[in-house]
Amino acid sequence: MRKTFLILACLFPAAFAAQSIITVPPQQCVWRTGDDPAWAASNLDESGWQPYSAWTANSAQPHLWVRCHTYLNSLHSVAQPAIQVTLYSAYQLYLNGALIGAQGNLANGNSSVNAIRSWPIPSQLLSASPATLALRITDRITIPTTGPIGSLIKSPLQIRAGDAPLLDALRAQTILSRESQHTAATIYFGIVGVIAVILLGLYFYDRSRSEFLLLSISCLGLTTLRLNEFATASLLNYSVSTCLAIALAGNSVLSLVETPFFFAVARRRMPVFIIVLLVVMQLAFFPTVVDVFLAANRPPWIAPLNFAFLRPFQTVVHTLLSLATFYAFWPYAAVPRRIRSLAALCMLWSAADFVWYVVELTSTPLPGVPNLFARWGLTLLSARGFTIACLLSALFALLFRDQRQVTEERALLAGEMASAREIQQYLIPEKLPPTPGLVIHSVYQPSREVGGDFFQVLPDPRDGSTLIVVGDVAGKGLQAGMLAALIVGAIRTAFKFTSDPGSILALLNERLQGRGLVTCQAMRIDRNGNVELANAGHLPPYINGEELALEGAFPLGALPTATFSTQRFQLSADESLLLISDGVIEARNTSGELFGFERTRAISTQSAESIALAAQEFGQDDDITVITLARA
Repeated sequence: MRKTFLILACLFPAAFAAQSIITVPPQQCVWRTGDDPAWAASNLDESGWQPYSAWTANSAQPHLWVRCHTYLNSLHSVAQPAIQVTLYSAYQLYLNGALIGAQGNLANGNSSVNAIRSWPIPSQLLSASPATLALRITDRITIPTTGPIGSLIKSPLQIRAGDAPLLDALRAQTILSRESQHTAATIYFGIVGVIAVILLGLYFYDRSRSEFLLLSISCLGLTTLRLNEFATASLLNYSVSTCLAIALAGNSVLSLVETPFFFAVARRRMPVFIIVLLVVMQLAFFPTVVDVFLAANRPPWIAPLNFAFLRPFQTVVHTLLSLATFYAFWPYAAVPRRIRSLAALCMLWSAADFVWYVVELTSTPLPGVPNLFARWGLTLLSARGFTIACLLSALFALLFRDQRQVTEERALLAGEMASAREIQQYLIPEKLPPTPGLVIHSVYQPSREVGGDFFQVLPDPRDGSTLIVVGDVAGKGLQAGMLAALIVGAIRTAFKFTSDPGSILALLNERLQGRGLVTCQAMRIDRNGNVELANAGHLPPYINGEELALEGAFPLGALPTATFSTQRFQLSADESLLLISDGVIEARNTSGELFGFERTRAISTQSAESIALAAQEFGQDDDITVITLARA
């Protein structure tokens, strides 16, 4: 039965209101600044009080009392007499000197956005004489914000009395009316939010596409703002400070990432003056930050500064930044054909933003300019939501198509890289050939799919010696790997004719002119441990933990006339020899510290696997090659 009554009350509020609702008009109320609890008394002298109809909010004087006089004797006949107060501020409500209700924090004025509250009236407080209603208020209406959220939480004080179910029905009617104004925009921006989540998933799938992340954050910011406004219109029970904090976060994030998104799509760097505007615009949020934390206790100069300068300045900057998209894609004829459709949609989005901010700018008092935002703001908000939802859907389809093309290209490249690595692994032996009289172990660990290090171990059946060549191509990646493959082929070709280290380096130097720089070391070891070594700028080997002194030499490919002298020495049966690439020395930890020569020297007598693992765990930054050698 009660539900039926509520539904009927929602459908026919005027008929019920005429019979059972007492509305207290401002003309029956007076006010005074201050915070004296004695002003709740029913017999208080009000000669020094002012008419409430002339009251205006003053951030310098947030504490005030409002006293109203009305007859409540008609409520004797209702089952559940109550008083309903609509106020977005902290207050205490007194009837004939007795406290009957309160909400919010009187110390700072913070209250709930559930601003329409009903308080039951004890039967003993109802009489035939005029009743005195007194409100002890800490005013929060002078919040430093504008836009849809500002218009929602700046409603004036309203006081009604009547039967509690009917008051609840009128509250429900108000909620339905407020929600209907924001439903369309909430639906449209809800669609935007769903697309934003999908875009965020695409970014985590491919983190190189920063435009996905920026667009997702922009859309989530817009959706957050609209959902916050709808929740406020629905009178959900959360504080005004929380509401403002959500609006602050949404606006701040949106203003920071929306413009960078358009430049990311255009593949252009943002000019310095736009970056400066984005940073300066964040300073205009300072009053809202103060209001979130201090509420009515904020300095009194905050609100005037905000409304007179900061908010108009911020809206003007927003308007200018909405035009930055056209700058990002200018001239349109020079935009790559692949992203022209994306560019057109981005510019349409910015055009919708431009209209929104121009209309919002009219909410600032300007001579001869009507307040179009107050009249058309909510309608324009819905239109903006519809426009952005449609544009974003098309934009998402184009970005998804672009992402699919990029994925296919990367898959093709990955296949090519895998093939290149297979070829390199064939040229860089995983299993070394038999080397009579020598025990050789090797580890090769590229830093990428394809590395620039190379080595060859070539036994010579002509005299029983073994040729070992190790080197490092300047650079990384596929280009360095292909050059390393070329060098390996040249080494094997030269080995058919000679195993002399100096001659082999001279031949490689001739082949590498104009193709890049390569450090290299060639070493021939016979069965008796006699070693001939030629060096071209490579790291010297270690013998029993001591670095072998070598003459300086240019790397291969540096000079066509470079010569490479041969150095001879004897490797005893109890000695071990270590050859490495600079990937061991230049391993770098998270603090930027190099593995270095001292650490390398300290472990130079360990196995090849241990040395390579130590460098990798320290922090591999380049290709790692380790070869250990000892006489059998």
